Amino acid sequence: MKKHIINQINNLPPLPNNIRELDNFRKKDSTNVEELLEILKKDPLIVANILKVANSSMFGFRSKVETLSRAINLLGIKFAISIAIGSSINESIKSNLLAYAVTNDDFLFSCSLATNIVNTWISTINFDLKNELLLPAFLQEIGKFVISQAIQNEKKTEEFLKELEETKDTSYCEETFTGFTCARITANIFKNWQLSHNIIFPIAFAEDIENCPKEFQQKAQILQIIKILCDVRYPLSDKNIEKALEKVALYNFDVENFLNSIDVIKAVIEENT
Repeated sequence: MKKHIINQINNLPPLPNNIRELDNFRKKDSTNVEELLEILKKDPLIVANILKVANSSMFGFRSKVETLSRAINLLGIKFAISIAIGSSINESIKSNLLAYAVTNDDFLFSCSLATNIVNTWISTINFDLKNELLLPAFLQEIGKFVISQAIQNEKKTEEFLKELEETKDTSYCEETFTGFTCARITANIFKNWQLSHNIIFPIAFAEDIENCPKEFQQKAQILQIIKILCDVRYPLSDKNIEKALEKVALYNFDVENFLNSIDVIKAVIEENT
């Protein structure tokens, strides 16, 4: 299976031009909404996904969000860019998550939840750090599409799902079946596409904090906590919140601040579900 995964990563198509446009816009730190709208409107799928997230239970805006410009206004430019780049990358990989028994919409929700946690929690710690982590948080589980395809090709879907159900530990099952962590697979996808080290390194070491270069360690710790919370099969489950809380304490983040942020997000989701 390792060989299949390596081949799959090496044979991915080049990064679409719209992602490069969006990434260049992101790097400029521009607030020109009209310029962003022009880029986003080139891809109807991106527009649809941004509107889908804006109208999800995660936010519960007072009225339906029907236009892209209103969605950007409500979500924020950087949040919208994260959704756009993530959606486009998902489409480029052209796979599904049948091995996890979840849909692409489930995946979009969990990725958007990850970005929302960064927006809510990390903004209370450091505003610049929040902006730097919005995109890595959304993208860090992209490797699941490669894992799912490999497991299906090896006809091990039923066995994988059984292990997921028994252990409730997605990261453990991924590494056991493929020999790689999802973090490592995702990082290699982005290395292959020559994305920024500021995206690759925090993702690569989110499941290997001990070996993480010091300059990326705090980011990797945060991504690890978010990865636990946003498990695509069990997002914000009580068990995963407990596991995440252990990491919050271990890494000396403010526990009360973290819990307050999660409570706010959960309350909005429950109210609008």
